[in-house]
Amino acid sequence: MVESLLLSETELFKNGSSVSLADQMQVLLQQQFATWELLNKNYTDLNTVKIRTFEFADFKIHVQFNPSRITSSAAKVDAASIKARKSFLHYNNLPEVQKGILYKNDYLILCNPYPIFNEHFTIPIIEQTPQTIIGRFEDFLNLTKDISEKYVVFYNGPKCGASAPDHMHFQAGNKNFMPIDSEYDSVVKHYGKLEFSSEDTLVYSVDNYLRRFFSIESTNFNRAEKYFYKLLDEIKNTTSDPAEPMLNILGYYRDGKWIIVIFPRQKHRPTYYFEEGDKNILLSPASVDMGGVLITPLEKDFNKITKEEIIDIFSQVTIEKTTFDKICLEINKW
Repeated sequence: MVESLLLSETELFKNGSSVSLADQMQVLLQQQFATWELLNKNYTDLNTVKIRTFEFADFKIHVQFNPSRITSSAAKVDAASIKARKSFLHYNNLPEVQKGILYKNDYLILCNPYPIFNEHFTIPIIEQTPQTIIGRFEDFLNLTKDISEKYVVFYNGPKCGASAPDHMHFQAGNKNFMPIDSEYDSVVKHYGKLEFSSEDTLVYSVDNYLRRFFSIESTNFNRAEKYFYKLLDEIKNTTSDPAEPMLNILGYYRDGKWIIVIFPRQKHRPTYYFEEGDKNILLSPASVDMGGVLITPLEKDFNKITKEEIIDIFSQVTIEKTTFDKICLEINKW
């Protein structure tokens, strides 16, 4: 039963009944540090994670050597592999030591035992359904606002970095970890084009950030949702994808406004991933990578990756310019 996995209210509210959901998540993480040896080790190992920083004109790309992420980066996500295993996010299959927080009666907030962030959470839906943002974007907006004081929320599409495409889930991590967290305003100011505006909602396109993206800024919950789905339809129609278009999403809420960053994709993994010998780079871009932190679980890739290869990797996985421009033209008709 889910109830047996939940951290007790006594422990969650030990610092007072008025603590926020973000504060409760920190309490959960502290409890898991104390009781879960694997998680404790992997978070402690973050202290020795190596970082390389590559400077571009007005922004940065970090490369992180993080060996614990090999499970995710090398995950087999083909239909046969998914069918052959049980969902590792289903509450019946979680480690006995794992605890969580119930969110909106539909989701479990869990500590990610293979972290990228100093505080990294996975938020799976309780009753297993396939990974899709369709019909779940309202939940994404609510979660983004509810934990906005400390965390950014992100979503990886089933073909864009989700290591559990068979189980709907979001993730969350510390704000100001990804370069885009602090770069967003200046990037939109210098490179953004306003494609659509209404009294409370703006839709931008950004074409000159190595990876192309759209962003929706809105002070109105319903219209943030409305224009996200309109944008999703434009991407779907333009790419002729019969299912959910390939994309990664980052969610922020600040100063009474949602900021939703959408990275349309054209490829799951770059060619380097499939090369052999010295040409191989085991890098499988997902939301955090698109946000400016490339995760390399193998030290040889961390040491050898070049600025030119980073540019090429993003050019391969991000949506191509001609398709991007067509979507912009459709948004202009709104």
